[in-house]
Amino acid sequence: MHPHTYGLMKAAYSVTEVMSLLSLGRTSIYALVKSGDLKVIKCGRRTLFLATDVAAFLGKLRAEGEH
Repeated sequence: MHPHTYGLMKAAYSVTEVMSLLSLGRTSIYALVKSGDLKVIKCGRRTLFLATDVAAFLGKLRAEGEH
């Protein structure tokens, strides 16, 4: 799924931005990371989420919701 489908215009997002985008708390975001449902990358000490990975996660949620 293309990131623009979900209104994602940046290449990568911070933890705080993803929390806002998904309406989830920090603990929930990191639980998704730990379970492998949401991928992260590290840039120095920063944790970032690629827009393509966020879009893939949202696409997976949509597909699960349709079943």
